[in-house]
Amino acid sequence: MENEVGRSLNNAEKIDSVKLAEIEKGKPPISVDLAYASEPWWYDARGFLILTFAYRSTLPAQLRLFSQNISDNHLEVAIGSGTLLNLCLLWRRIHNQTWKHIVGFDYSSQMLSGAVKRFKKDSRIQLFKEDAANLPWADCSFDSANVANSLHSFPELEKSLGEIYRVLKPGATLAGNCLLNPGKVWVLDRISTWINHWGMRKGILHRPYERQEVKEKLVGAGFLIQKEVVRGNCYDFIVRKVKP
Repeated sequence: MENEVGRSLNNAEKIDSVKLAEIEKGKPPISVDLAYASEPWWYDARGFLILTFAYRSTLPAQLRLFSQNISDNHLEVAIGSGTLLNLCLLWRRIHNQTWKHIVGFDYSSQMLSGAVKRFKKDSRIQLFKEDAANLPWADCSFDSANVANSLHSFPELEKSLGEIYRVLKPGATLAGNCLLNPGKVWVLDRISTWINHWGMRKGILHRPYERQEVKEKLVGAGFLIQKEVVRGNCYDFIVRKVKP
């Protein structure tokens, strides 16, 4: 497994505590780093409030979705601080489900610093700073991928989905979710709309979507939809890369 995936990582920039400091040395801040300038713990706390009031979903629902889609050769897209992945791995241990190797990446150095600290003692998890719209890995490298709470933050969504499709093996599955435009519950709708507008001003949200729009983008990338459900303002899905 290490040889198979390792060859595809030659052009990736692996993150460790030293390189995190070197990456930004001498460089002016870019928009993504300004958007995620807070400490990882604050992002996690803020994320829980966003999950509750903007997504109107629940943590148990996300754990059920993402924990069951981690293979022995897994790609974690936009891993952030690693909090959700860590909970998913705990869920798998509780249910006696094993895993062997995970590659995770994010575009934000600040968010990755949290993941580095969280997983620094686990050699089975490799972390990289990469752009979802321009992945360095070879075609057909991974057996599964998760993209949790981040599709709506990608400025180049179609290109990012195309790249994820490219690096997955035929028959591999992608589990993900996407923030939808608020529903019709008046009070909650006002709260969700306010949070979404704040997120777009902050730079952590590109925009919310309509369910059909997300489905069309997934199918357009080449995926076959296996499961889908709307929970509150969140579209959850599992799709598969069609075998040639």
